[in-house]
Amino acid sequence: MTERVKVVTLGCEKNLVDSEIMSGLIDARGYQLVDQADDATVIIVNTCGFIDAAKEESVNTILDMAEFKQTGRLKALIVSGCLTQRYKKQLMEEMPEIDGIVGTGDFHHITDIVDEALNGKRPVKVGNPAFDYDQKLPRLVTTPRYTAYVKIAEGCDNACTFCSIPIMRGKFRSRSIESIVAEVQQLADQGVKEVSLIAQDSTNYGTDLYDKFMLPELLNRVSEVEGIAWVRLHYAYPGFFSDELIETIANNPKVCNYIDMPLQHSEDSILKRMRRPGRQTDTRALVQRIRSRIPDVALRTSIIVGFPGETEEDFERLCDFVREMKFDRLGVFTYSPEEDTPAVRLPNEVPEDVKEWRSNTLMEIQRQVSKELNGKHIGKEIDVLVERYDGRSDVYVGRSAYDAPEIDGEVFISKCKAAIGEIQRVRITHAYEFDMSGEGLS
Repeated sequence: MTERVKVVTLGCEKNLVDSEIMSGLIDARGYQLVDQADDATVIIVNTCGFIDAAKEESVNTILDMAEFKQTGRLKALIVSGCLTQRYKKQLMEEMPEIDGIVGTGDFHHITDIVDEALNGKRPVKVGNPAFDYDQKLPRLVTTPRYTAYVKIAEGCDNACTFCSIPIMRGKFRSRSIESIVAEVQQLADQGVKEVSLIAQDSTNYGTDLYDKFMLPELLNRVSEVEGIAWVRLHYAYPGFFSDELIETIANNPKVCNYIDMPLQHSEDSILKRMRRPGRQTDTRALVQRIRSRIPDVALRTSIIVGFPGETEEDFERLCDFVREMKFDRLGVFTYSPEEDTPAVRLPNEVPEDVKEWRSNTLMEIQRQVSKELNGKHIGKEIDVLVERYDGRSDVYVGRSAYDAPEIDGEVFISKCKAAIGEIQRVRITHAYEFDMSGEGLS
């Protein structure tokens, strides 16, 4: 009987790409991929280990999946990803439910791990995380057929004091332009219209491979692929955001006027302790240059509150900064101390209840900002990628070029004749905190 495999993915889009490659390898081996965990004889949990909440979710998911050994057909439970890269010994010693683990640099060996686990062994394959995949590896895309993520680099060299990514993913490594373009071509041939370029630090792309910043060149090359309509940029590190990159986004009609640029904080004292590049004056100048050259740009950022030493005055100034800068999209995270990172040794910890209060307060400020900014779209015509039909409301639902998959807002469209997966011209009639609605135009 053919073994049935379920892959469960936790964490970020980069993890999703890894899972899609593992799924491709499993399919190529002849195993059957299934959607339901209770129907699987093998379950692979691709974990996240970035912050405490992610670790807790990963452990709970492993335990939940292990129950299918009693209630389902499960023979082997495999754990992969960031959690295994950091805690392979603890996982194998403390969780007997696990039948095998594979790290972030070894997931291309997943079929061997599955085979060994099914044969009664308890394999461990966790070595150096410095594995780089290319378009030659099989990949089964699990996102909707019209959109996909493309990993352009792996690892990170920035050494922010709060971040464990270098521990789990290794040093920064760029893929070649040829490899990325070939993968995008394969995706376009499958019907993909939107590609989101992802990395831990996308603006640093090419420095290790070509000895210079090559993201502008990459954006132009990817946009030349026939069939691709939108190219979206994620995780643009502010320290390497060049004027050439701004000009590329401004001048290339296929590159979405959408920039995901994690800033983490506004105050110089906190940025210094975080070991982040530049200071607030640099951030303000960069944002001004971006908005001056790309007037309709949507800026997304992320902020960490409750970092050690963050005073009430620091937080008040951060709130003022968010009100003033008016980011189109903003995510807020409470600081999570990660072992083996420099920040865990910093004094003046912020209590958990204070962190939560600050997070909620900042998000409430952003809700008002988002509502105001969305209101400025009323009466305008924008392109929307149609994603689904809501029969109860008799409307189609999609995303604008200013909204990334899963994390940003949606557009509700009436009088729409476009098919799902197509781009529809829409006139915006109403705006809400994060979403908009409008009428489709023929």
